[in-house]
Amino acid sequence: MSSTANEILDSAERLTRSEGYNGFSFRDIAAEVGIKSASVHYHFPTKAGLGAAVARRYTDRFMAALGAPEDTDRTPDDLLQQYVSLYRASLADDGLMCLCGMLAAEVASLPQEVAAEAKRFFEKNLDWLVRVLSRPNAVTADGQEQARTRALHLIATLEGAMLVARTLNGPADFDDIVREFTRRNPPTVN
Repeated sequence: MSSTANEILDSAERLTRSEGYNGFSFRDIAAEVGIKSASVHYHFPTKAGLGAAVARRYTDRFMAALGAPEDTDRTPDDLLQQYVSLYRASLADDGLMCLCGMLAAEVASLPQEVAAEAKRFFEKNLDWLVRVLSRPNAVTADGQEQARTRALHLIATLEGAMLVARTLNGPADFDDIVREFTRRNPPTVN
């Protein structure tokens, strides 16, 4: 992929994470990157194609940063802390929302291919968390369902914590929300 295409993806990601998918145009990206709008269209003929590419790249990077849920060098608690820290870093370091959380808020008005990529993010996160929460022993179907419910609860808490923290006092509020969640929902894995 060319450096211009990567710059376009970076710009579209930042704009989506700050303004939402419906909050920017190819002209906005072109102005930010310093190219003509036609150049954006050359690399990404449609906004839907660009949005899907951005979400796919974001998901792949997020999952790569998490690593393998079965990593025996890391405890489940370490893996869960890593998961929370990725959300926190997004807010604290970048001042931005989770890309797919922003897309989820707009899902009713998204092109199908963009909505599908946002869904893919949450499905991959859910799978990863269930695998972490199911460690270290094999679990029954009841145990798997409990892990899934806990995983959904964690995802919803982190996405909501980002929204509230971004609106109010930033990372300090995020930390308070996560601390309260952890106090009420201590890890059940060894």
